[in-house]
Amino acid sequence: MGASQSKDKMQCNRYLNGKGPPPLTETGGQGSNNHKKNSVIKQGNQPDGGQMNWNIERRSLPGHSDCDTIQIVFHFDDGIQSDKQPHPGHSYKGTEFVAYLPQNITGTKILQLLEQAFEHKLLFTVAANSSGEYCVMPADIPLKTLDSGGPGSLGYPDPTYLKSVRKSLKVKGIK
Repeated sequence: MGASQSKDKMQCNRYLNGKGPPPLTETGGQGSNNHKKNSVIKQGNQPDGGQMNWNIERRSLPGHSDCDTIQIVFHFDDGIQSDKQPHPGHSYKGTEFVAYLPQNITGTKILQLLEQAFEHKLLFTVAANSSGEYCVMPADIPLKTLDSGGPGSLGYPDPTYLKSVRKSLKVKGIK
């Protein structure tokens, strides 16, 4: 009995030294969190061909003085509406939007979630502006498009923003 216990411990040590099965992240997430992999992510009607790029700015946002800033640039060219937009076959005007996040653990996670939302066409839509012209506009997931000015002007500081955007993304199936 003592010898088999020793053998089991050796086997256990082998796993601890990285010679065992691959981690769950490499096996497709088969484990207790598997239900998250099967959740349904809604699809939006964002126009095709948009681009999402981001970079780090060496400055802080109001309310986040302890970290740098993630600047996200969304770009859409002019295009023709598809059957997912309000007037298929009609043109729309493209645009460029800039959004900001703090470069901390939560901001970086939100960036990853926004990338998923962009891939699933959830961040933007085609809608008529105040003059009746169809153009690309943000959809219902909130973006901070100004780096200052407070929540009333879509800027920082806004102590509730990161929680509210995460909640909006979760409603769409982005977790």
